[in-house]
Amino acid sequence: MSDFTTPEEPTQSAISQVADGLQSASQGISDAFDRGRQPGMPLDTLAARVREAPLAALATAFMVGVLVGRRRRGG
Repeated sequence: MSDFTTPEEPTQSAISQVADGLQSASQGISDAFDRGRQPGMPLDTLAARVREAPLAALATAFMVGVLVGRRRRGG
């Protein structure tokens, strides 16, 4: 005899609820990006700066990535 029980299969309604939640979250993120891309907003300004100097933007992103990586590794 085994004391292990098999997990129950998720019901269709639970799967539907998770799918609806994910869809709602992705729509919220998409809306936030759309608002940020409007003229004068931060994402619009950032995009304009990157178009003006793509190499400088790439170098800056690389250095920020290195600094964040070092902080997380602890060294």
